Amino acid sequence: MSSTIGLSASTLSLSGMRAAQLQLDVGAHNVANAQTPGFQRRRVAMTANTASGGVDARVERDPVAAGEGGDMSHLADDLVGGKMALYSFAANLKVVKTEQDMLGTLFDDRA
Repeated sequence: MSSTIGLSASTLSLSGMRAAQLQLDVGAHNVANAQTPGFQRRRVAMTANTASGGVDARVERDPVAAGEGGDMSHLADDLVGGKMALYSFAANLKVVKTEQDMLGTLFDDRA
């Protein structure tokens, strides 16, 4: 039996929205500081949270040493990652809105 039974879709989606926001923040940080001497990129590591459902996200330093391959070499990765995070945020928001609409309809039918 799944450990996420009983959790609302919005609870799971909110964790996805927080992870997407963190991804956007880290990507913006990387782009803004790419030409700073000694800067080392950061990345978001995400893992499934089996206890509470959803996803856990944390910021880590990129294992590639600063200056290796040029700091601007990952600019496209950060820009594409930002776009993907926007889509992920929007999709998770849609789930929250849909759940609220369904609950509202359920309450209307029962009233």
